[in-house]
Amino acid sequence: MYTKNYYTDLFKVTETQLQELTGTALAQGGDYCDLYFEHTTFFNLLLKDSIVSSGGFHTDFGVGIRVLKGEKTGYAYSENTEMKDMLGAAKAASAIATGSATACRQYHPVENRSHDLYPMKENWREKGANAFLPFLTDLEKAILAKDNRIVKVIIRLSDSVSDVLMYNSLGELTFDTRPMGSVSVTTVFQQDGKTENKSVSRSFRIGAEFIGPALLNEIAEEAVKGIDQRFEAIRPKGGQMSVVMGAGASGILLHEAMGHAFEADFNRKGQSIFSDKLGQRVCPAGVNVVDDGTVAYNRGSGNYDDEGVPAEKTYMVKDGILCSYLHDRISASWYGVNPTGNGRRENFRYNPIPRMRATYMESGNADPEGMIASVRNGIYVDEFSNGQVKIGEGDFTFFVKSGFLIENGRLTAPVKDINIIGNGPQALADILAVGNDLKIDNGTWTCGKEQSVPVSCGMPTVLISSLTVGGE
Repeated sequence: MYTKNYYTDLFKVTETQLQELTGTALAQGGDYCDLYFEHTTFFNLLLKDSIVSSGGFHTDFGVGIRVLKGEKTGYAYSENTEMKDMLGAAKAASAIATGSATACRQYHPVENRSHDLYPMKENWREKGANAFLPFLTDLEKAILAKDNRIVKVIIRLSDSVSDVLMYNSLGELTFDTRPMGSVSVTTVFQQDGKTENKSVSRSFRIGAEFIGPALLNEIAEEAVKGIDQRFEAIRPKGGQMSVVMGAGASGILLHEAMGHAFEADFNRKGQSIFSDKLGQRVCPAGVNVVDDGTVAYNRGSGNYDDEGVPAEKTYMVKDGILCSYLHDRISASWYGVNPTGNGRRENFRYNPIPRMRATYMESGNADPEGMIASVRNGIYVDEFSNGQVKIGEGDFTFFVKSGFLIENGRLTAPVKDINIIGNGPQALADILAVGNDLKIDNGTWTCGKEQSVPVSCGMPTVLISSLTVGGE
């Protein structure tokens, strides 16, 4: 972890200037002001048709200034940290924010936490493109060697490092360096005139030590896993039936259909189906749903959120009871609770809003094989693609990329091209069993809610008594 001087020198500001900026921003009567300085470097390489055909590097740099006045938010930014330009942005934010007073309250000590959730052993910024070329070509060769039906392999490697300095009118000063490394692979197969594809990715907040033989072997194995079933898959008869959600990537349904509805901005505005359910039972006893910013090296984690609030593990649902929404400072003040570290933004050009981090359901005590064996007629699903959710009603639909029929307690024919349709609150209430096999999916999940932020998701195997399966 770098010292405070690293960040103040990088952004060419002093603590006296930070105080002057917040003072200027509040000169017209604002209640609260925060500053978000960011320096991010991005790098990527693309291998296609055995050639590294493109790559890129760019830098983002600037500061965002937010002023709160009651329900009003003023926001302005500068793409440099010259004092005159930052003062101009502070005045612009101040002029926008007008309204009645509801100030954010001080929440945590000014001192930085003593540990780092994602230390870098090898800094991405000290590596050139040549350091990664052998990995790309070796990964392609390893994938091609596993199946003679492969006609194309596309590999993308990307990394970023973000330096962030945050200061607010409460005198809280925090700073962080956030690395990210990602590898994504798409493999295209052809057999008997049919084409199938398989995508796999890995992404962590980690240094360049991420790139190595262990990662190569893991991705190569998964790039061809289950492709026989893809070619054999059928489109089953649809209808209401029991659904077993496989551990891992099925967590995207938890993220979309339930997680967004727990974000506090939707709830304080009465837009969520869960707006009036705080403190009520929403799941069977024993079900715990978590949004966690403290998972080491996780794509969604942060030593601090983008308002300078330390990361924490937040139980949204504890033993079946809805016990917390996901809060930024604004919603926390409105509800009279502490923020949960969920104030996040895409970059310094955006104001923070409540967003998820790593969202998952904790393990239960059920045996996954026993759960499948208990189903007479149903479906098992383990990979999803796109979906749609209505926050107000809680209704959702997701497209299933792979799964199996369950007939008389056994997995039988592979299935594809079906939709899972349901209602978030009802699906939670209809949980019959939760497996003992929680798996966090470490793919390149990105959540879009006005802005894009990195997240992750996961769940154990879960049996839901009834969902609508859209098939033949």
